[in-house]
Amino acid sequence: MVVHRDGEVARYRIHEDKSTVLIEVAEVGEGKEQLLEAFGECQSGQCSCPTNEYDKLESMEVEPGEDLIRMRLEPKPGTKFDTSQIAACLDYTTATLPPAKNDP
Repeated sequence: MVVHRDGEVARYRIHEDKSTVLIEVAEVGEGKEQLLEAFGECQSGQCSCPTNEYDKLESMEVEPGEDLIRMRLEPKPGTKFDTSQIAACLDYTTATLPPAKNDP
């Protein structure tokens, strides 16, 4: 399953490959550091997303790029992520970003 979502601040793509979930958050702009901080909290066990998907997380890799962030989520054995709930987490997290500045 692939989920694409375009928002005011960032857009993302979720791809499920067997049990692994691959995420690419693009057009992060000035919110990149804030997103990396939020994703770092999830990596350290302090996720604030309004779902229970974190309970299924075995490991999370975060790879920042120029104007994007890639993530790889591995579930605990015997569990499977609900990509609609992962999308809800991303919506929640990206909604906290400051609006992008428009060039004059």
